[in-house]
Amino acid sequence: VRALAPGDWVIPADAGLGTWRTWGVFPEDLLLKVPRDIPLLCAATLSVNPCTAFRMLADFETLAPGDSIIQNAANSGVGQAVIQIARASGLKSINVVRDRPDFPKVVDRLMALGADYVVREEMLRKPEMKEIFKSIPKPRLALNCVGGKSTMEMLRHLQPKGTMVTYGGMAKQPVMVPVSAFIFRDVRLRGFWMTQWRKDHAQADQESVAGMMDALCQLIRRGQLTAPACTQVPLQDYKAALEATMKPFVSSKQILLL
Repeated sequence: VRALAPGDWVIPADAGLGTWRTWGVFPEDLLLKVPRDIPLLCAATLSVNPCTAFRMLADFETLAPGDSIIQNAANSGVGQAVIQIARASGLKSINVVRDRPDFPKVVDRLMALGADYVVREEMLRKPEMKEIFKSIPKPRLALNCVGGKSTMEMLRHLQPKGTMVTYGGMAKQPVMVPVSAFIFRDVRLRGFWMTQWRKDHAQADQESVAGMMDALCQLIRRGQLTAPACTQVPLQDYKAALEATMKPFVSSKQILLL
């Protein structure tokens, strides 16, 4: 073992490693070392949501400060990370959230993270969206975690030759795109799965993995990236945590404390 030493903090390098155990013996390439000078909740939630946000912002469009992006499910763990990484990169974010009883609180929380605009899904179909694009350019990148009607409504605001990346399907409905979007605006539809990205880069491109983790940790140290909203639950109360994850409109991750 060359890269790790007793006392190091590590997280699984890939999904499926299994954390329901007291002891484990693994090859070192299945573990990623994380610095001990970042908050514990940031370290515990680092490997999936922030990495997904980082890769989608970096890998599909060449974005420069002042460019804009649009995303749905903006209050999700990935959505919160996208907002913060976009702000740190000088990008403008338009964030779409389903209407809900506590919508004003969601808006306040996302704006505090660095969101430029937070809108209800219904807003995407209204002329008021034109007011937003008087201040910022139309987005070149759209991030889709919902599917269904939300996809098409978000797509209408994408620049010609822009890219929509789908990484989730919360609505459990297909992505629907009008033919005109392909013919007359030449939009690109892509997909992303962090687990596959890790498999593709685990051996041959360790520098990309290390660079991504270092960049995220630097953002955390500078206070530009925080852990998503979390509810800390003692391990013995895991049933309550599981029940909470199944409730609608829950924006908080359930973190089990050992």
